[in-house]
Amino acid sequence: MKYSGIGGQAVIEGIMMKNGDRYSTAVRKPDKTIAVMEDKYESLTTRMPILGLPFLRGIFSFIDSLVLGMKTLSYSASFFEDDEDSKPSKFEEKLIAIFGDKLDKVIMTVTMFISVIASIAIFMVLPMLLSNIIKLKIDNYYVIAIFEGIIRIAIFIFYIKMISRMEDIKRTFMYHGAEHKCINCIEHGLELNVENVMKSSKEHKRCGTSFIIIVMMISILFFMVIRVDTIWLRAVSRIVLVPVIAGVSYEFLRIAGRSDFWLVNLISKPGLWMQGLTTKEPTPDMVEVAIAAVERVFDWRVYLEENF
Repeated sequence: MKYSGIGGQAVIEGIMMKNGDRYSTAVRKPDKTIAVMEDKYESLTTRMPILGLPFLRGIFSFIDSLVLGMKTLSYSASFFEDDEDSKPSKFEEKLIAIFGDKLDKVIMTVTMFISVIASIAIFMVLPMLLSNIIKLKIDNYYVIAIFEGIIRIAIFIFYIKMISRMEDIKRTFMYHGAEHKCINCIEHGLELNVENVMKSSKEHKRCGTSFIIIVMMISILFFMVIRVDTIWLRAVSRIVLVPVIAGVSYEFLRIAGRSDFWLVNLISKPGLWMQGLTTKEPTPDMVEVAIAAVERVFDWRVYLEENF
């Protein structure tokens, strides 16, 4: 496997692929044609090089991925609006009057803020509160920290299982699989076509799902070492340490994406197993969309010549 540098994300009926500062979003429109949008995104680490330092870059790369993800999701959703002729509600009219052309950016910012707060509350603070249950039986800080980590992973699995029952999410997971298959196809030296992509793996070590699992695993180690007995301080520590844990996890993911060392592969296994929930086998027409996104921002022919 040869590192290519490309990455992506599934969107509504499509794929976003990013290579350096260039990204493209390919969407299968309702009329079954493929629309492809190409643009540039200047990351925070590019604008402020100090943010690109090890352990800092992971935090700001995560912010970049949220911003770009929301932007591309908004683009893909624009092809599937139910009724473009419907009139906005009075509340929507007031928002338009206040924010004007900036309304979409305001909504995106508020949505991201709420999402981050909700994620921290559900996946960091809630497991800490629930782990106190075993204090009635076992008053061992290390056992409680491990139990907290197990609860955190269990909540994540339950969440993925629940949302995967929705038809739209199922299709998004299939596009997620198509994204991984395209990257694996290229990084294993195969020509990028539907046949080769379909037989490639739908699991990839640089996936966001793997990042989340690594965060959860590393958080167990952090919370075993950093001992806080007061419950409210423990809650604060879970929130404050999120950027630190994310920074450490990002550095491991960078190494994992470039290395086939046996220990790195072993530690990557839980993330790859979890991708069994967040990626599904795509159909050939989904793979066509993924290929369209890749070819707009990445010259895979030159890459294969140089690396294979």
